[in-house]
Amino acid sequence: MSLDLVKFVQDEFVTKKDFPEFKAGDTITVYYEIKEGDKTRTQFFKGVVIQRRGSGATETFTIRKMSGNVGVERIFPVNMPALQKVEVNQRGKVRRARIFYFRELTGKKAKIKELRRK
Repeated sequence: MSLDLVKFVQDEFVTKKDFPEFKAGDTITVYYEIKEGDKTRTQFFKGVVIQRRGSGATETFTIRKMSGNVGVERIFPVNMPALQKVEVNQRGKVRRARIFYFRELTGKKAKIKELRRK
């Protein structure tokens, strides 16, 4: 009973954002708002999607990028109010839904092949 109620509230009151379809292996750019004091600015985070997890209002996705020699990962909730837009830069060809093995790859092995659309 209580699970149905939670699902109903999430479906009714959580605003759905219409982002393009993306999956693990895709390279995307996420634009999000940052508040510093009384000012707001837009910042972007561009990287490879490592995983999508959850469903509905609790869905999140993890993005990994290289900043110099250091790998940086960031987890974004899909329904985060600060998210402005998501751009898909490149579709990746991977055979897994969660590509955690990508963390250990370096050099040419860390390249993900582009998925060719017909």
